[in-house]
Amino acid sequence: MKTATLPSLRVEPELRQAAESVLQQGESLSGLMEKSLRDEVNRRRNQAEFIARGLAAREDSRQTGAYFTVDESLARLDAILTAHAPAGR
Repeated sequence: MKTATLPSLRVEPELRQAAESVLQQGESLSGLMEKSLRDEVNRRRNQAEFIARGLAAREDSRQTGAYFTVDESLARLDAILTAHAPAGR
């Protein structure tokens, strides 16, 4: 697969220095920038999917008339957490 380039990124010298100061062993500034971009793309995709699921759930509730109270929702979440909690907690 061929690689592509991104536009140059102009930043204040202070931001570049801050970025360079947090580089991990063997990490390049380009690597940090690529990882940051990948993370942000994933975050935005996840956010869009979350919103789409919420809107779909709202529409489903409107069509079916099935709604849950806050207490019912929290109880279900507590049950999920309890079921997945490590032993001894």
